[in-house]
Amino acid sequence: MKSIKIELKWGFIFIGSLLLWMLLEKWAGLHDTYIHLHQYFTMLFAIVAVAIYVLALKEKRNIFYGGKMTYWQGLRSGIILTLVITIFSPVTQWIISEIITPEYFKNAIEYAVQKGYYKSLAAAESEFNLKTYIIKSSIWALATGIVTSAIVAVFTRKK
Repeated sequence: MKSIKIELKWGFIFIGSLLLWMLLEKWAGLHDTYIHLHQYFTMLFAIVAVAIYVLALKEKRNIFYGGKMTYWQGLRSGIILTLVITIFSPVTQWIISEIITPEYFKNAIEYAVQKGYYKSLAAAESEFNLKTYIIKSSIWALATGIVTSAIVAVFTRKK
């Protein structure tokens, strides 16, 4: 447990940051009034996500590894961080969808059908629902976390 303390800490920082980001999106009207801009602004969270990975791996290098860290040690740490985020992804998505912005799916369905992104209400409903978002957010967290870890480990290694 002591060996993954830093990854746990940064995993929860990541989750807290994501929840705060979703609150900001909601307050900015990106889940209703300005839903047409949501897909663009939500991608900006990638900057926050990468910054968290960099800070986490730097802390792991400086505190746990005494200032020296190989690529493989950094990658391992990043993957552990990714697993923490992925494991909690269903709960995080539930909090977002049921507490922070419970009207998002209704608004997204309405917008997607109105714009013709989906041919029917049923097709949009099958895309915009809690179950689908839990699955997608878990897969996305795992895939992007591994890629981010692989890249950030290159820049945080130190001999």
